[in-house]
Amino acid sequence: MKLLGEYQIIKDCRIGKNTVIRNFVNLYGCEIGDNCKIASYVEIQRGVKIGNGCKIEAFAYLPTGVIIEDNVFIGPGVVFTNDKFPRAYVDDFKLVQTTVKKGASIGANATIVCGVTIGENAVVGAGAVVTKDVPPNTVVVGNPAKVIRELKENEPKLP
Repeated sequence: MKLLGEYQIIKDCRIGKNTVIRNFVNLYGCEIGDNCKIASYVEIQRGVKIGNGCKIEAFAYLPTGVIIEDNVFIGPGVVFTNDKFPRAYVDDFKLVQTTVKKGASIGANATIVCGVTIGENAVVGAGAVVTKDVPPNTVVVGNPAKVIRELKENEPKLP
């Protein structure tokens, strides 16, 4: 692990080899694989699992219940949720897991509503609001996110 800067909060985490963590990051009880890059102002909460070779850009928020497989890109400002009906005044939190499969890419400022799976090599467009599963090898955009096309065989896919 390589810390770039001196202002991070890192508590009870397992962080893999050659992973780079920038300034002003909050990591709590998470697992991050090898060869990842975590940009500034990212928060990753307890129990989150991130595979190898992932890149998480600035201001991303990954709460408890999020699983990220290998070689996933998460753009700046991406927000995941983990409770379908959050309330400030009722203590009825129900954790709902979200999974991002290997090679997927999530564009800037997308919102990923809990309980979905984003398929292998899928692409989520910037600003999309994902409320349902995203099939593998597809591109989704909009609010709510909808499939606009399938990726072709000759388009780049991550290993």
